[in-house]
Amino acid sequence: MTIKELQPSAIWNYFYDITQIPRPSKKEEKIIAYLLDFAKQHNLEAKQDKAGNVLITKPATAGKENVPTVILQGHVDMVCEKNSDVTHDFDKDPIETVIDGDWLKAKGTTLGADNGIGVAASLAVLASTDIKHGKIEALFTVDEETGLTGAFALQPGFLTGNILLNLDTEEEGEIYIGCAGGKGTKAQFKYKTKDAPKKYFWFDIQVKGLRGGHSGSDIDRGFGNANKILNRFLYSITRKKYGMVLSKIGGGNLHNAIPREAHAIVGVKDKYKEDIRIKLNTFLAKVQDEYRVVEPGLTIALESTEMPAKIIGKKTTENLILGLYACPHGVIGMSQDIPGLVETSTNLASVKMLDNNIIEIGTSQRSSTESAKDDIVNMVSAVFELAGAKVTHNDGYPGWKPNTDSDILKLAKKDYKSLFNKNPKVKAIHAGLECGLFLEKYPHLDMISIGPTMTDVHSPDEKVNIPSVAKWWDFLVKLLEDVPAQEAQA
Repeated sequence: MTIKELQPSAIWNYFYDITQIPRPSKKEEKIIAYLLDFAKQHNLEAKQDKAGNVLITKPATAGKENVPTVILQGHVDMVCEKNSDVTHDFDKDPIETVIDGDWLKAKGTTLGADNGIGVAASLAVLASTDIKHGKIEALFTVDEETGLTGAFALQPGFLTGNILLNLDTEEEGEIYIGCAGGKGTKAQFKYKTKDAPKKYFWFDIQVKGLRGGHSGSDIDRGFGNANKILNRFLYSITRKKYGMVLSKIGGGNLHNAIPREAHAIVGVKDKYKEDIRIKLNTFLAKVQDEYRVVEPGLTIALESTEMPAKIIGKKTTENLILGLYACPHGVIGMSQDIPGLVETSTNLASVKMLDNNIIEIGTSQRSSTESAKDDIVNMVSAVFELAGAKVTHNDGYPGWKPNTDSDILKLAKKDYKSLFNKNPKVKAIHAGLECGLFLEKYPHLDMISIGPTMTDVHSPDEKVNIPSVAKWWDFLVKLLEDVPAQEAQA
């Protein structure tokens, strides 16, 4: 079976089209062109704002003219992550999909169901001829994954609807009515180089095989952080007899993904060559035991390498390793209002060597409580400031405060129960959604977020559950058909 043979065909055919279109964050030109061409082919009104957000409008079907306008919303960009042994150019190559039982996944890369499946559902509604609905505004935002800049740039007056259905959550049968806010913190170490010392054993150490995952929705699952694991070993051989020096270091990529891989090029005095191998084997056995349940694929490889020309200065190396060790990662606090919900967390996302002798540490903080978000931002900042780094922050984004008295929530709960004879779960999510930003511009919006079941998003293990897509589609269609006319809402 191929993806085009899956049901409901309307969604899967459009999702197939989307997988064929490269759409990294900030490089959404091709998917935008596809959307505008789609609108033209279906004789639908379309407009684009300065940020690149696209709005396609479909008139109400006969007899539904008095139903409030519903906004269907999803983002067009995708997280671009691949396994290190996979050759794939996200700027040019289509995503190769694989059906594995009840799941659809990609070959060694992210799938892009986050949020391509939501975009596909909106297109299926826009193209439909048999769904009865009020006026539809399908909003396709850009650059959600690297800063929500499309949602930030959305201007008042671009939308006219009063109800918004965000199609960007990852568990069928759950209705989300709130999300965390977030902020990014970067630390930069400026370093001097020295000639690499002679009579040293040089090796490339690589942490691999971790699951990665979403830094919001997966942060409480206890997955390993490749940067933390690598640095933990480096710390164990710093300030010791080995004379350890560091030439290169790197790990992770995106602020909203838990890093799966990290590596460093390190030197120790020749006479400690075998000592280091033994020490690493002992260390590996310990961390594999610690992560035996959640990270069965964890491995650390040590390979000898050529002597580099330069090394990072000793003081910066020490400060960097101390800062990375002290930097918190993971869940900081749980919600006191919603059982099981992570309130506050931080992700040590990336370590990158940039031009001009700069090592940049990327981190992201999330919280559903604004003051707690500020606190963890300050905590991470303090660690790196003490280590001598220059610390900067992005503007961050607001959370979405739950509204349990929402009219569209009440309808959604009723419709779900009538379709599947069970109640949906009403939840808030620790991951960031664009909904908080929409409320800043359109405070009257009545919103919920729904989606099919997906796992391991933001990693090459990302997959979407095929049967859940059919259930989610039936739920979405019924919801659109059941939105009452204006008079009935008074």
